[in-house]
Amino acid sequence: MTVPELTEKFAELESHIAEEKGPFALFALFMREDAPDRWDLIVSAPWAGDDKRSVVDYFVSQIKSRLGEQGLTSLSRIVVIDPQDAAVQALNRAIQIEHGRVEVRDSNFFGLTVKHAYIITSQRPQAPAAA
Repeated sequence: MTVPELTEKFAELESHIAEEKGPFALFALFMREDAPDRWDLIVSAPWAGDDKRSVVDYFVSQIKSRLGEQGLTSLSRIVVIDPQDAAVQALNRAIQIEHGRVEVRDSNFFGLTVKHAYIITSQRPQAPAAA
């Protein structure tokens, strides 16, 4: 699978999950300098909650069913981050996109040197409406 095909598939996956579960604060693919040819899937969503393990399991099953084993083997890890994390919020301020693809090269995110990244969604979560 080529990089454009892979990013397209993950963008479709992000749209599907956002429709089913709710919006993401961040959904991105990062290729770290120390892990060439493998992507980190970085996800942050208000609905993810504190049980990171079950969120990762959910993503693994969604990736397998929608992208197949090849989609899963293209990843080195799936990282779930709280939307209130300062680094997520800084990225939300710097890049604002929903269901698209912003390509970034040679940057530093979350203290990691990132060789290549695709930001599919980066937006500040909406505050719940007052009752």
